[in-house]
Amino acid sequence: MIKELFDIKGKTALVTGGGQGIGRYISLALAEHGANVIINYRSDRSKAEDTCKKILEYGVEARLWEYDLNSETITSDFTGFINQLPYTIDILVLNASVQVRKSWNEVTLDEFNYQINVNVRASLELIQCCVPFMEQKRWGRILTLGSVQQSRPGRQMIIYAASKAAQLNMVKNLAWLLGEKGITINNLAPGVIGTIRNEKVLANDEFKKNIERKIPLGYIGEARDLASTALLLCSNAGRYITGTDIFVDGGMNLPE
Repeated sequence: MIKELFDIKGKTALVTGGGQGIGRYISLALAEHGANVIINYRSDRSKAEDTCKKILEYGVEARLWEYDLNSETITSDFTGFINQLPYTIDILVLNASVQVRKSWNEVTLDEFNYQINVNVRASLELIQCCVPFMEQKRWGRILTLGSVQQSRPGRQMIIYAASKAAQLNMVKNLAWLLGEKGITINNLAPGVIGTIRNEKVLANDEFKKNIERKIPLGYIGEARDLASTALLLCSNAGRYITGTDIFVDGGMNLPE
């Protein structure tokens, strides 16, 4: 019976930034349990194609959507894309985000807008695009990817941290508005994960050891550590969970 709760055969998921890192592992987990997956990516087509190839091995369908979420025409562009497909969206995973490491007093307006556009505005627009499809079916799953920085903001990433806090607030707001429509929405907050984004800073042994001292479990997480929780929240196994903020961070959000 438990296995059946995780079965999402026949569902279609859109995963932003799904070609690599955390997005890749979430995409593969959803595909393994029966979902068709649309992978959004911005520029690295080779990684996206490799993930797409792995998804097809599970006997489901996979599509690529090359698109920069910083665009100001998301709604019309997405509508044009989805209208060409034989299915609509049941599961929306808002994984893609951008961050600029810089002292707070050096952040430019362009850098502010870039992070807010991708991390907050694009999330809202894609939710607005996908919810009507979910409403028609009385079933939908929306998952945002937050960050431990919601509670422990990085000193060099003031706007990134603020954008993730804003996204979480949006999740809690929408949980009330979408619940009666059969749609759940939750936030999954990773800690420091060994992805390409963190590759450079984690190559510094002193920096890495300092970070690990702030993690109760004592080590850096891996992208795959997020996949099982994401599957729970995107399937019937998580049907009674909405408006939550779940940390997968080795305990890093805890006060020292």
